[in-house]
Amino acid sequence: MESQVSPFRWAVIPVVVVLGGILAIVSMAAIVAILAYPQLPEIDSLTDYRPKIPLRVFTSDGYLIGEFGEERRNFVLVSELPAVMKQAILAAEDERFYQHPGIDAQGLLRAAYSNFVGGGKRQGASTITMQVARNFFLSSEKTLTRKLYEILLALKIEHNLSKDEILQVYVNQIYLGQRAYGFAAAAQIYFGKPLKELTIAETAMLAGLPKAPSAYNPVANPKRAALRQRYVLRRMHDLQFIDDTQFAQAQNESLHVKRSTNDFGIPADFVAEMARQMVVERFPDNVYGNGLKVITTITKADQIAAATSLRRGVLEYDRRHGYRGAEAYVDMKDIAGDTDDGLEDLLQEFDDSSDLLPAVVLEATSTFVRAYLRGGEVLKIGEPGIKFARRMLDPNAAPNKRLRRGAVIRVQKSTDKAGDFWQILQLPEAEAAFVAASPVDGAIRALVGGFDFNRNKFNHVTQAWRQPGSSFKPFIYSAALEKGFHPGSIIEDLPIVISAEETGSQEWAPKNYDGKYEGRMTMRTALTKSKNMVSIRILQAINPKYAQDYVLRFGFDADKNPPYLTLALGAGAVTPWQQLAAYSVFANGGYQITPYLVRQIVDDKGQVLAEIAPVVAGDESIRVIDQRNAWLIDSIMHDVVRRGTATKALSLKRSDLAGKTGTTNDYVDAWFCGYQPTLVGVAWIGFDQPKRLGDGETGGSAALPIWIGFMEKALAGVPESFQDMPPGLTQINVADPSGKQLRDFIYTEQLPTESHEASEVSKPPAPVAEAKPKAVGANN
Repeated sequence: MESQVSPFRWAVIPVVVVLGGILAIVSMAAIVAILAYPQLPEIDSLTDYRPKIPLRVFTSDGYLIGEFGEERRNFVLVSELPAVMKQAILAAEDERFYQHPGIDAQGLLRAAYSNFVGGGKRQGASTITMQVARNFFLSSEKTLTRKLYEILLALKIEHNLSKDEILQVYVNQIYLGQRAYGFAAAAQIYFGKPLKELTIAETAMLAGLPKAPSAYNPVANPKRAALRQRYVLRRMHDLQFIDDTQFAQAQNESLHVKRSTNDFGIPADFVAEMARQMVVERFPDNVYGNGLKVITTITKADQIAAATSLRRGVLEYDRRHGYRGAEAYVDMKDIAGDTDDGLEDLLQEFDDSSDLLPAVVLEATSTFVRAYLRGGEVLKIGEPGIKFARRMLDPNAAPNKRLRRGAVIRVQKSTDKAGDFWQILQLPEAEAAFVAASPVDGAIRALVGGFDFNRNKFNHVTQAWRQPGSSFKPFIYSAALEKGFHPGSIIEDLPIVISAEETGSQEWAPKNYDGKYEGRMTMRTALTKSKNMVSIRILQAINPKYAQDYVLRFGFDADKNPPYLTLALGAGAVTPWQQLAAYSVFANGGYQITPYLVRQIVDDKGQVLAEIAPVVAGDESIRVIDQRNAWLIDSIMHDVVRRGTATKALSLKRSDLAGKTGTTNDYVDAWFCGYQPTLVGVAWIGFDQPKRLGDGETGGSAALPIWIGFMEKALAGVPESFQDMPPGLTQINVADPSGKQLRDFIYTEQLPTESHEASEVSKPPAPVAEAKPKAVGANN
């Protein structure tokens, strides 16, 4: 007879084997522990926890705009950790953290059984304390020896630190991908928010990262990250950390994850980089790990206004010159459908440019385009969204530019009267710069060095040497006032030819930007209308060498502005930073202030290491021109806005604005430099490799809108103000060539004068050759 074996007996055997194995392991572990415990490393790095804190840059009103360091970390006290963040971490990593002594026996037994039955080391049971031990003292290799040391270290840590101290180390030290160490840094890097502003859904996403920061990175692996997030949400719900309503809302919430690790919610990358360079120069030793804080002079509102206006101005310019076609083409042969994971991979090499997002065309017809947007959204773009790109939807368009399946395009979400819609745009080729400051002390209020820092890190505010065009004329006119001219001086606006000897290169036949010549006019009218012929005649009269020496007091470089007659039309080279300081002299009544960007540098304990004490306007030691001179040029530049080349600025509905447009020869550079008594701003637009912006792209049409867009926000609520007329000026009657009797001002000591009395001055003393122009010179 065959023996009968009870099914119960067969079921018991694996359990007995497992228990026996566990007992054997425990016995051996106990022996090893007794021998190994005395050899464990000291844990001073935990009891005296001093993490590496990166160099941080802030606005003057306390907003973070930049971080520099190998480890992106923002230290947070456990008492400041939001309750929902703590709950999410415990739910994901160690629900019994506050109950166990550093090791979770239940978790260890569960993992041991799973690994034994499964035949491999597939499940871990690391508590938060064990993770801290591993991160500080051990490797991440999966061996029994390393696990034993991890357990022993966890027990030692628990003996020396409280639970809250351990959790504090954990939430600040754990690596969470994208160079983020700790949850506060991860909140900023992934969502652009402090911890206290995170939603439950965002919190769960971060809490899921410690298990595998690369695998569950929402930037690199959004789908796997979403699965992990949902697991954490379920655990939070199971543990009753969130209720049914919160659970449902979090599951349905659409997350907006930042792709750039340098996106701090304020577009101030150029400012942060300038601040970093200054600090490295001043404190070169270990500047990236000591927690230094740099307080800049910019404000959040002004910086956002400047960046928004610059981008809008460049995109408006770009739209005026047509769509150039697809940015690139990707291979779609392996793409099976509109939701194929491969589409996400195809977009990896195309970075976002603020709100200009890359998308892959799935289908293109003459009436609509369907495109895949990073993150899985499929857009169907019809009218008006395809208007700009319509000519590249024509089947006869150039094959290497036409929009077809596989084309990479740029899309932007816009709004019109009918509501929100997506439109096709493109990355512009032109660049721009904008900078604004207080003319009183030079504190920079906003600075944007280019269209997109991540695309082009060249800082056009401080590094771009460009011809200033007619924006240089006010300095020539200022020099003329010191040589006996006054705003009512009468000068000829007629064509001239300048010899090669006078220009320093070749014969020159300049012309007015509009091609019109109006004969005799006052100096005030000439600057208001930006008349080139008058500027040249004035420079001839006062001598180019004198003018060169004179403009140096505004901060310009002599070697970049040689003493030739072309100086009258701004044919030298300046930077927007120099223009800012120079125009401040007119705005503040004649003082040369020094623009500055960093207000204060403090250490990790709040101790001030460096602080600027600027010399302010009103200190006579920095006066560079007569107050009367500044007032007269200021009054003329008010006319430039009221009735000259900058009348677009009247849209701001203010009467205290002054400035000057500038357009260089052949429309290569466009400028507007202007101010209100409390704020100076300089806008420039052009190409890195100088070329024509296009017909009609003057300072008034291409650069001035950027300035207006900023001033509209920055001057909101600021009362109008004007410079007081200084003593030493006398009002005179001016016999305008048009027959009108005008009134203007002259230095009192110039009454009477032999050569420049208002009714007598028709030409400068130097002879000129009158002729029809032979070459183009477009400046205004």
